[in-house]
Amino acid sequence: MRISIRIYQELIERSMCGIAGALQLGIQEAEWQTRLMAMSSALVHRGPDESGIWFDAATGIGLGHRRLSVIDLSAAGRQPMHSVSGRYVVSYNGEIYNFKSLRVELEKLGHRFRGHSDTEVLLAAVSEWGVGKAVTRLNGMFAFALWDREARTLHLGRDRLGEKPLYYGWVGKTFLFASELKALRIHPDFKADIDRNAVTLLMRHSCIPSPYSIYQGIFKLPPGTILTVNLTGTAAERTARPIPYWSAKEVAEQGAVQESTWTEEEAIHHLDELLRDAVQLRMVADVPLGAFLSGGIDSSTVVALMQAQSGRPVQTFSIGFNERVYDEAIYAKEVARHLGTDHTELYVSSEQAMAVIPLLPALYDEPFADSSQIPTFLVSQLARRHVTVSLSGDGGDELFGGYNRYFWGRSIWRTIGWMPTSVKHLLADGLTVIAPTIGEATFRSVGTFLPSLQNSADKLQKLAQILPVEDPDSMYLSLISHWKDPSAVVSGAVEPKTLLTDHSQWAKLSDFTQRMMYFDTVTYLPDDLLVKLDRASMGVSLEARLPLLDHRVVEFAWQVPITMKIRGSQGKWLLRQVLKRYIPENLVDRPKMGFAIPIDSWLRGPLRGWAEDLLAERRLNKEGFFNSEPIRQKWAEHLSGKRDWSYLLWDVLMFQGWLSRHGHS
Repeated sequence: MRISIRIYQELIERSMCGIAGALQLGIQEAEWQTRLMAMSSALVHRGPDESGIWFDAATGIGLGHRRLSVIDLSAAGRQPMHSVSGRYVVSYNGEIYNFKSLRVELEKLGHRFRGHSDTEVLLAAVSEWGVGKAVTRLNGMFAFALWDREARTLHLGRDRLGEKPLYYGWVGKTFLFASELKALRIHPDFKADIDRNAVTLLMRHSCIPSPYSIYQGIFKLPPGTILTVNLTGTAAERTARPIPYWSAKEVAEQGAVQESTWTEEEAIHHLDELLRDAVQLRMVADVPLGAFLSGGIDSSTVVALMQAQSGRPVQTFSIGFNERVYDEAIYAKEVARHLGTDHTELYVSSEQAMAVIPLLPALYDEPFADSSQIPTFLVSQLARRHVTVSLSGDGGDELFGGYNRYFWGRSIWRTIGWMPTSVKHLLADGLTVIAPTIGEATFRSVGTFLPSLQNSADKLQKLAQILPVEDPDSMYLSLISHWKDPSAVVSGAVEPKTLLTDHSQWAKLSDFTQRMMYFDTVTYLPDDLLVKLDRASMGVSLEARLPLLDHRVVEFAWQVPITMKIRGSQGKWLLRQVLKRYIPENLVDRPKMGFAIPIDSWLRGPLRGWAEDLLAERRLNKEGFFNSEPIRQKWAEHLSGKRDWSYLLWDVLMFQGWLSRHGHS
């Protein structure tokens, strides 16, 4: 039989890259073209500049691509792209920041290039070293689908920290994959069966952690892994698991064992040089480039290093809120003024922020309940009016010890750890009873341990939940959990194991603070923060780049002693010292603020009607996903003002909004 291959390329006017495709036998050429174009078109926001598909009907492989042109804007950068030998075809999303140095190395080995894109370099690297070795040489953020025409094998790969998304799964005899779920839903074989067990994870974490997704049988490719599949292999090969090529666990363990012997000044200098290079690599683009600037340590460091290496003012962007307690724009303006950036700020009203809420189910594609998704979308939207690429400071808290729980987690355990379990349970029961009646002044000291909570009742209730735990790791799980017993809230569900609850996947770290930082790096960072940023930025066709997540910075951070990260009640000591080389100390040493919005008061005010409709007892019972009793109880207590249950309620509301948007029942 003659192998029929079709390449279809379509240019559009204005429709970061998105990838999609399938392995499926028995599909005619016309149907392949229709399906791949439909799946790719669902990702138009990720790639507004070009659309392309490639398929081999006889072999049963099809690749789709949407392109956001950032490097090599010519036709030579179009995808899906073939290797020079013709053996490999790739659909690739992301950026390989060290592609220029890799290209020089590959040219010395005899490779020749048609254009200047990093995609060509990726294909040449795979041709030279093989898939497994090639990805270890990449410094970048990426997700790719690579078809080996000789071996008839598909390789799916994802970057080390999980900056770029990739979903996959078998639907009967069809293997599907895509950057976002909306592309999978387009395929006629897709079955939108909601995974109730995954909903329990949403209730605990406000997101659905890797490798799970909201749909049964559909998974997220874990960061730092490659999955290899084919249509003709054995059942074992068809159910192959992703293989790590880089492990955050190993990096953390090795760093803890082989701590550096740098002096403080040596560590500061080394981090400065490392970050300068990471930032410089991420400033390479053939389109306008800028940066998010909140005024915090992380984004200020990124912008300072950008400006130090730029011949003109860097374009910076921040969002402000009229509610002063939530407004960081004033700090961003001070930093921008000192550095001399071309700064743009936009003060957003509550009405403007709330207008984003109806967009969230489509934007995030599966239920996602970190409410800072709203300002993240707004600042991305602002930046996209001026630039195509924006650098961001994500990652500094996890790597250099910035979260409040790193300071007071150890203090809490010292306070309660020695108590007998029976005593802790008695105290917890007592606090639960008296919490609603206690005034703020009486238990002001509790705020030292739990500074993020708004009133004494919430502080005492939180402490009551922590008291009965048997070890520090259980305390951490309690602290980062929204609903403490999600299986009691989601009907007919059992909470699956995750990296936080499967002890076999824990890094061997003796220090409790280091364990918290590790847990955040492999769970909260990729499953919440990076999802939030990717969907918000890609939703407006903006590419976000993260210098602090350069894998060299990550590996360096784990070699640094904890004493160079956390001192007293202040985190990110080492990062602060680098920043002080560029801006005055008074702009560095200020209290940490979160990227938050007043969801608690909105739910009692302008959002009350919207929330009441989604949380109506009759509706919850009819849809059948939730046990309505605990939800209605939390809703009543929140409306009364006695408690702030906004985080827990937002988890439910985001699922309900998503359920309504996608028409499931």
